[in-house]
Amino acid sequence: MKNYTDAFINAFINNALWVWKSICFEVPWYNNYFWGLISISLCVWLLEIVFPWRKQQSVFRKDFWLDAYYMFFNFFVFSIAISGFYELLHLGVTDLGIAKQTIAFIDPSQWPVALQLVVFFVVLDFVQWFTHTLLHKYSFLWKYHKVHHSVKEMGFAAHLRYHWMENILYKPLKTFVVMLLFGFEPEQAYVVHFIAITIGHLNHSNIKITWGPLKYIINNPVMHLYHHAYELPKGVYGVNFGISLSLWDYLFKTNYIPEDSGTIKLGFSGEDKFPKTFIKQSSYGFKKGQY
Repeated sequence: MKNYTDAFINAFINNALWVWKSICFEVPWYNNYFWGLISISLCVWLLEIVFPWRKQQSVFRKDFWLDAYYMFFNFFVFSIAISGFYELLHLGVTDLGIAKQTIAFIDPSQWPVALQLVVFFVVLDFVQWFTHTLLHKYSFLWKYHKVHHSVKEMGFAAHLRYHWMENILYKPLKTFVVMLLFGFEPEQAYVVHFIAITIGHLNHSNIKITWGPLKYIINNPVMHLYHHAYELPKGVYGVNFGISLSLWDYLFKTNYIPEDSGTIKLGFSGEDKFPKTFIKQSSYGFKKGQY
């Protein structure tokens, strides 16, 4: 039991120290997600200011600061808070005698680095797309995902406005799939993570991008805006579930872009009763009757 307690405490402390070192520029740039996130955010925000899609939308749009707070909370604060639990999960798997290499279907360690990263990116994105569809399909998951869909004006920081429970749902599944398929995360995985952050920021931004013929592969702000639409086609629980790639939506016929004015109403039915503050949104979904 002591080993588990020590592991829990050490994981918490080490994660907190890593974030602090990142803030102090003591972490290599390619692993510095703190300043990496800030740099990407500032670049996309500048593009929003110079090339606004919805020109009537303020630079400091509705809930701009709330979304900015969500960015740092979900990316760093919650990551630190939950790190000890993930370490316990890792130890539990190890104690059961399940080594990473024994459950992996393939060994990509000898592949070219570029191929490793492409496969890693595509597999993770499909897992996220599939999980995202579940968040919309089932009411016990949708009640948490409502936080993300409570955005009324789209901007880059809306990318990381989501309920902390989504971390509980996404991360273990992504970790399990990576272990199952590869047995490890590629050493240069930071490339994939930074690309995913950039695409996610752009998809939520006030910029009109479609990528031309690549729109059938890469997600874009026009497509994702309709994911947040208040009014959806009859008989569906959602559209355009793609995270970084739009490919899955076109393959599984969940794509929907009726027009591209960017002026549609966002949100969901019953949003007038949905909490507006970070504290109340973060605690939403745990009371009986909240769906």
